[in-house]
Amino acid sequence: MAVHIRLARHGSRKAPFFRVVVADQRSSRDGRFIEHIGLFDPRSQSSAFTLDRARYEYWTRQGAVPSETVNRLAKQSAPKAI
Repeated sequence: MAVHIRLARHGSRKAPFFRVVVADQRSSRDGRFIEHIGLFDPRSQSSAFTLDRARYEYWTRQGAVPSETVNRLAKQSAPKAI
């Protein structure tokens, strides 16, 4: 079973927000998922992105592949090392 970390679209028309989910590759974009690990709201001023880092790291260690968008957002929101 190939597992991916990707965005699932929710909200109303022209007012979307996205959940970061861990899902089987074969399930549809907004369909069945294994775990919900974050939120992304592109309409907010700061483009709010929250992610449960511990669960994200766990799933990537287990072999889950993040989508390009999730990977980019996770890198941008990573705590900066001094």
